[in-house]
Amino acid sequence: MPAILFISHIDDPEVWRPMVERGFPGFDYRIWPEVGDPAEVHYALVWKPEDGFLASLPNLKGILALGAGVDQILADPAFPKAVPLVRLVEGAGMAEQMSEYCLYGVLHFHRRMDLYNDRQRHRIWRMEKPVLPGQRRVGILGLGVLGCDLATKLVMMGFQVRGWRRSPGELAGVEVFHGAAALDDFLSGCEILVNLLPLTGETEGILSTKTFARLPQSACLINAGRGGHLIEADLLAALESGQIAGALLDVFQSEPLAEDHPFWDHPAVTVTPHISVQPVDELALGQVAASIRALEAGERPAGLVDPEAGY
Repeated sequence: MPAILFISHIDDPEVWRPMVERGFPGFDYRIWPEVGDPAEVHYALVWKPEDGFLASLPNLKGILALGAGVDQILADPAFPKAVPLVRLVEGAGMAEQMSEYCLYGVLHFHRRMDLYNDRQRHRIWRMEKPVLPGQRRVGILGLGVLGCDLATKLVMMGFQVRGWRRSPGELAGVEVFHGAAALDDFLSGCEILVNLLPLTGETEGILSTKTFARLPQSACLINAGRGGHLIEADLLAALESGQIAGALLDVFQSEPLAEDHPFWDHPAVTVTPHISVQPVDELALGQVAASIRALEAGERPAGLVDPEAGY
């Protein structure tokens, strides 16, 4: 019997069982590491599978990522590029959650809650001069679906918003920069920098000493993209020098974050455990089921990934 295989160490496999049993009665539902006959696996629902494992499934017809990011899947040197890879797309509650997270971060730094939190620990009663949203410059690296949703909401709140993307484009109320040649100009006007880029060969390590030096003195950073975007040692150095005043970090080079990592205790860093976006189960279930049906029918599913582009 053909099978749909579930592979994830962070998601509950039983949430997905009814979707398979009701929607695809001709398929067996299996949970890794109970693979059974690898030749029977036609679809894999995955989050960070072991390198080489997907290539060991000879009749795989589709790989369904249990999230919007696929860099952790494409990082597999043996990834079977001929097999369609499909990611979750907007409609699984992702844009709303990401905007909530980043809006919180922007307001946290805009209202200087980082300073007030530190002053509370030291019992210091001192106010900062207020800054209106129209006087605060917020920059977004990455103007895809998530970045555009966030930018639009920041504009509605009255912030000065600028965005950077790879190719030309326009967005109402947003000063848009595009291409490598415009990156420095973009960064120079970002008091609060939000990273929402996909992780590709071009964007890996983009949050570095060079980038931080282009920002205004005492800028703040929100990284909700991928851990691979950030050179962690460079951020620690920028925090030490005061070039970066504070950071809200949701993603890291290695997850979970090691217990002895300096970010945990750094007074200017807020750590969250990769929770900026957590796909809503019922919405994600519907998307994955629709993707499998499309692949079975020989149609193009929404969220089909270009392995060369990385998204």
